[in-house]
Amino acid sequence: MHPIVSHSRGRPTRVAVLALALALALLVQAGGPLLAWAAPAAQGTITVTDVVGRTVTVKAPVQRVILAEGRQTYIVASLDTDNPFQRVVAWGDDLRTADYDTYVKYGEKFPSMAEIPVMGSPQSGTFSVEKAVSLQPDLVLFSLDSYAPARDSGLIDTLAGVGIPSVIIDFRQQPLETTVPSILLVGRLFGREANAQAVADFYTQQVNTVFARVEKIKDAPPTIFILRAAGLLDCCGTFGRANLGILAERAGGTNIAAGLFPGWSGTVNPEKVLTADPDIIIATGSNWVYSPNAQNYVPFGYNTTPEMARTALRGLTDQPGWSGLKAVKTGRFYGVWHQFYNSPFHFAVLQQFAKWNFPEQFADIDPEANLRTYHERFLPISYGGTFWVGLND
Repeated sequence: MHPIVSHSRGRPTRVAVLALALALALLVQAGGPLLAWAAPAAQGTITVTDVVGRTVTVKAPVQRVILAEGRQTYIVASLDTDNPFQRVVAWGDDLRTADYDTYVKYGEKFPSMAEIPVMGSPQSGTFSVEKAVSLQPDLVLFSLDSYAPARDSGLIDTLAGVGIPSVIIDFRQQPLETTVPSILLVGRLFGREANAQAVADFYTQQVNTVFARVEKIKDAPPTIFILRAAGLLDCCGTFGRANLGILAERAGGTNIAAGLFPGWSGTVNPEKVLTADPDIIIATGSNWVYSPNAQNYVPFGYNTTPEMARTALRGLTDQPGWSGLKAVKTGRFYGVWHQFYNSPFHFAVLQQFAKWNFPEQFADIDPEANLRTYHERFLPISYGGTFWVGLND
């Protein structure tokens, strides 16, 4: 379902109209793309439908936004490539605590990022309405997993009551269904429609490459277990038919945790993994150095080397009974960047899953090159670091 948008913009002045006409004429005469002209647009209002079906009226283009999750930077940076933080007046602290490599990478290029006020979390009940009001945002952007606590606690209604609308997006729970609508929705809210369409088109092309091939494969699907946040959570957290679990499935595998618990994630007994003895095990990790639960996690990100990630990955095989698992013996024990599950560039891990599932059929697909291309085309930071490894690479 794509966002539905209607317009009721304010009337621009005659000077503004003339200036716009002159700018467009110069661009056309020069043969340059219309996207190159980035003069601030006058705010009007738009009415959008978000990913949970709520109809919300918002001042737009949004000039001041609170990101309830700092990791919403992944999509904001894909659209506001000149300065991802130019309209961010506050954000959650999770980019720093859950993905410190990315936090450092953006901080090096945009040092003013460190001055952005930090908001509490809707999930923990620490999101401050008073602080939000003082920042005078046009919008609060919530992710789908924070929607239920924000709704049930009355936070969304309270914000609306003081004139602060909220919109829900999702790259996490049902990524293959909600990523394109979320990209286009944020693009419309930010007045970055052309950028958003380009990102959505690239994303669609990348995922369809996998789907088209998987449909033709007649080989038996490998069984897969995803070890969620390895070393950060007790064994064995995992995903059901959502999030990275659904990506592994749509890449041609059989997720052994599918249907074992309600919701998009849960925990299974280690004995279940030993008994199932899956063909492939995939552990997720990130730079969780500032997470309160950080222990022997598997690091991934822009400042991580393959050796760092692989050494930590090998440490996971020291768990009782794990050295005898089929995936460990055959070397089909892998690690991936945990934050793929919350970003518009999870197409790359979908492709990597497909390569691990069916090496011959996807031998010519290069997920790393495609992820690099995404950075070059849509992000203000350069590609580098480590986002997946194999035990015996």
